[in-house]
Amino acid sequence: MKHMWAPWRIEYIQMEKPAGCILCEKPGQDDDAGNYILYRGEKNFVIMNRYPYNPGHLLVASYRHVANMEELTDEERNEHFQIVSRSVRLLREVFNPDGFNIGINSGRVAGAGIDEHVHTHIVPRWQGDMNFMTVIPDVRVVPEALTETYNKLKDKL
Repeated sequence: MKHMWAPWRIEYIQMEKPAGCILCEKPGQDDDAGNYILYRGEKNFVIMNRYPYNPGHLLVASYRHVANMEELTDEERNEHFQIVSRSVRLLREVFNPDGFNIGINSGRVAGAGIDEHVHTHIVPRWQGDMNFMTVIPDVRVVPEALTETYNKLKDKL
């Protein structure tokens, strides 16, 4: 029997979900490396997903706490998608993925884990990265440590 380990997932599965909004709290702290914040724009920032689907799974979020895209100002929305584009270019350069999933889950029923603060997911994809593990609940095999991914991306910004 072969075992596949994803021990980092248990932390997320078992943890008490904190009150408040991490997308508001993390950029307010003075610890970008510890919080995996890669980039700070004027209205939005880029943070790595602490529980990624694949290496390089990024979130782009506004500093302002709004639940829906239509609540963003034109300036916030324009910068948001400029940063999404810049992030895709960065991920292409560093990881050379075969494609991307880029999306916004609006509302809990749409799959939003943080439904009160709108954010865009950018997930690099490689041919063959989908396998039987996706049918096993709460298990995902990510072949690279977050700190290693952070350092690769941060050095390129």
